[in-house]
Amino acid sequence: MNYQKELEKVISKIDSLEEIPTLLLHSCCAPCSSYVLEYLANYFKITIFYYNPNISPKEEFDKRIEEQKRLIRELTVKNKVEFIEGNYDNSKYENAIQGLEFEKEGGSRCHICYQLRLEETAKLAKEKGFNYFTTTLSISPYKNAKVLNEIGEELEKIYHVNYLYADFKKKDGYKRSIELSRIYHLYRQDYCGCKYSKRNKLEE
Repeated sequence: MNYQKELEKVISKIDSLEEIPTLLLHSCCAPCSSYVLEYLANYFKITIFYYNPNISPKEEFDKRIEEQKRLIRELTVKNKVEFIEGNYDNSKYENAIQGLEFEKEGGSRCHICYQLRLEETAKLAKEKGFNYFTTTLSISPYKNAKVLNEIGEELEKIYHVNYLYADFKKKDGYKRSIELSRIYHLYRQDYCGCKYSKRNKLEE
């Protein structure tokens, strides 16, 4: 499936709608959300859901969430962006990936992490009555867009809320996120978030 084309199909129908559709957008960090917000806020009323229990230590989580809030305040977009802060419980992540601590980066440990964060997003989207949910994660060249979209498709069936297919690295999305990070002086972390990704980065 071409996920960018699937996204464009949804966007092409929005002008004919009476109301702007709502989107609950899971965000992993401000830099990754920058391009996604610039792009999708033209078509959706977006609420950022910052749910990342994988991030360690807590100080790193706090630093990233403040950057996310600052970007929302400063970024000029067509439709105002709202914000929901998810609960930070690193033990929930640790319990979910138990036994996979030494898996390679991008493998099954990361896929469980995708599932954990996307499922919480789908639950909240259903509870709050959003039209769609999705995640910024696919903008990263290190994240598997196929796995992310397959998880989203499955959660759509379980929670009966529309998943917005996307591969945000397309159309130079990742490149634009770097440009926006430079423009807004965003903190760009040098590891994904969990202590295992940090360990891998230090080993490199």
